[in-house]
Amino acid sequence: MISRRCVVLTLAAGVFGFPLAPLAQAQPAPGVHRIGFLAARSRSTPLNPDLYYDAFVEGMRELGYVEGTNLVIEWRFADAKFERLPSLAMELVQLKPEVIVTHGAPPVFALQKVTSTIPVVTAAVADPVASGFAASLSRPGGNITGLSVLLADLSAKKLELIRLMIPTLSRVAIIIGGNNAAHQLILKNTEVAAQRYGMKLLHAAPTSLEEVERDFGVLARERAEAVIIAANPRFVSDAFRRQFVTLAIKHRRPTIFDYRDDVVAGGLMSYGQNLPDSYRRAASYVDRIFRGAKPGELPFEQPTRIHLAINRKTAKALGLAVPQELLLRADEVIE
Repeated sequence: MISRRCVVLTLAAGVFGFPLAPLAQAQPAPGVHRIGFLAARSRSTPLNPDLYYDAFVEGMRELGYVEGTNLVIEWRFADAKFERLPSLAMELVQLKPEVIVTHGAPPVFALQKVTSTIPVVTAAVADPVASGFAASLSRPGGNITGLSVLLADLSAKKLELIRLMIPTLSRVAIIIGGNNAAHQLILKNTEVAAQRYGMKLLHAAPTSLEEVERDFGVLARERAEAVIIAANPRFVSDAFRRQFVTLAIKHRRPTIFDYRDDVVAGGLMSYGQNLPDSYRRAASYVDRIFRGAKPGELPFEQPTRIHLAINRKTAKALGLAVPQELLLRADEVIE
């Protein structure tokens, strides 16, 4: 892997005057703390690790909070069955933890319906204001805060990058597995960018592995020359990741994702933030709440770095030569 450069964006918390101290500098409050974690995916295991959940636990440990010593984490796993989220959210609320940690819009919606008092920290959620989770990024105002992800703002850029890979691109597809405000904005921005480039945009919204396989095949038959995989809580799992990578090779369709983990797994390209780092940073919000901070006064943090990764091995498998311009712009090239 070759690391090159990072694109620096705006750190919302810094702009709004809220200091985010390095994780390792903090000292934990005395006593045993109890938090809940509403997880959309499955438990992390040595044989099937979840990089994101593990990063959160590491972040807590770096702050001095260790499970079994001075920290109890009540985990509730939906195992990608989103219909289970409401009951799991209620279970956690009934336990009355100090904080509930989660990620993605569906779990946050589930928690929003059952508590307005227990602090909720989200490790990653798209557009918390448009989704109704916060009054503003600088002052959320309710019981929900944490870290946001840049998705809609990067839509046009992802289309530009896949166009650089395939200069003759005229028909492109986007797979987007949701219908909330953030996902609608992603679709709208992609449509606008496609019109600007004179491209035909196709789209699908699968919610299961079976639907992903069906929709990918349909898009290929409709002559989509490349596929944008829009981030979705359902898709950030090994099962969906393997499915997308396998189908892209099977149908010989270049793909661009939001996160580098998909490129490490065999996807062609990604353009987005370091998601494990967001989960790690979520621990700093939990620590501040332990110390008495009110979630409504803790600004939502936005990412500071956007990462372009390219898998050259996958490009070769697809019969593509990566243009020199893309290689020079990439932060990471996987050989």
